[in-house]
Amino acid sequence: MAKLISVRLDDEAERALRRLEALGLSQSEAVRSSLLLSAERVRLRKALSIEVAALEADETDRAEMLAVADLMESLRAPG
Repeated sequence: MAKLISVRLDDEAERALRRLEALGLSQSEAVRSSLLLSAERVRLRKALSIEVAALEADETDRAEMLAVADLMESLRAPG
């Protein structure tokens, strides 16, 4: 069942909605797809944040990363 909501748009959001409508989307389609895309971006950002935290907490991985960085530095041309 669909739920009806009302939203107040600022000028920037109004312009974005008009651009989406110009592509052939109805207002409802534009809002629904934008909400879904935004929620997916938030989910991916959170997943990435968790992965980064896990990598930062992995002492073995950190040691290997530092060893590679040291190796790369030693191979750099002088000057």
